Amino acid sequence: MKHVAVFCAASESIDNVYAASAYEVGNMLGRIGAALVYGGARFGLMEATAKGVKDAGGRVIGVVPEILVERNRVSALLDEHVPCRNLSDRKDIMLQRSDILVALPGGIGTLDEIFHVMAASTIGYHAKRVVFYNVNGFWNGLLSELRRMESQGFIRCDMNGCMAVADTIEELEKYIQETA
Repeated sequence: MKHVAVFCAASESIDNVYAASAYEVGNMLGRIGAALVYGGARFGLMEATAKGVKDAGGRVIGVVPEILVERNRVSALLDEHVPCRNLSDRKDIMLQRSDILVALPGGIGTLDEIFHVMAASTIGYHAKRVVFYNVNGFWNGLLSELRRMESQGFIRCDMNGCMAVADTIEELEKYIQETA
């Protein structure tokens, strides 16, 4: 069984198009037999993704920092609850427990997770990549900036080795299916 880490927003105050796409991603993961590894919160795109997985009969693994437990913000959809101390632990555990990582639309926390994974890849800690699911062109600005940084020599690795972009659910599924 493939394990797919998903980074995304836990916000409830974003456009519903993003929740619908997160649900679709989760549903696809469940349908293809991949397990979801995510942050375990019961809000926003996190919960929409987990619900999609569960509705397709899939497995949901939540890597849950203590603060979410203390604040009663843990999803009830978890098949496995992996406790961790904080966000730093969560990133490391999600990276260890996954075969590929997917970035759905998100904010500062999602960016932190993406850059943690990409930085570790560039110096050889792992060979996994982040697939940006570019719903409504959400990631266009960031992707353009990364390419600019690469062209000016600030990013010295092969960007295609540590990241990919999927503009459709079919492209995203293809990347996941091709992962060893």
